[in-house]
Amino acid sequence: MELIEIILFAAALLCSLVAGFLIAFEIVLMPGIAKLSDLAYLHAFKVIDGVIQNNQPVFILIWLGSALAAIAAAVASVWHLTGFNRLLVIAACVIYLLGVQLPTVVINVPLNNQLQAQDLEKFSDSELKKARKDFEGPWLRWNSIRTLISTLTSVLLIVACVSI
Repeated sequence: MELIEIILFAAALLCSLVAGFLIAFEIVLMPGIAKLSDLAYLHAFKVIDGVIQNNQPVFILIWLGSALAAIAAAVASVWHLTGFNRLLVIAACVIYLLGVQLPTVVINVPLNNQLQAQDLEKFSDSELKKARKDFEGPWLRWNSIRTLISTLTSVLLIVACVSI
């Protein structure tokens, strides 16, 4: 197995794991906690996010590893691939970085951090409703985008793996 094949396989695997993580939030976790009251919903998300923010090592390995593997795959494809395969890998990696990693850093993580900083027990019912509305809509919208793009990236990288 050549180096480019190993790098592409790692990128495809790690991006697929990220896609699976995001789709679990999309179709199970967020719909499940959506049935809770405003306080319970916000508190539940804070607890879930707290596990991730507590430097959960497997999550960090997968999340950061996927970005590094995508960059390595794009760089390696310049030297080891030609034509459509090179374009496919570079496009997959660029859309992954811009459509998954960037919105995570710019939108989802700041929303998470803002929620983490709130003392929800001191909020009135109307303040809880507003806090949930301000958090839930944007977070879900961008998670849907990240889910679609990470899935597309995985498919493109798998196609590249199979075609080389």
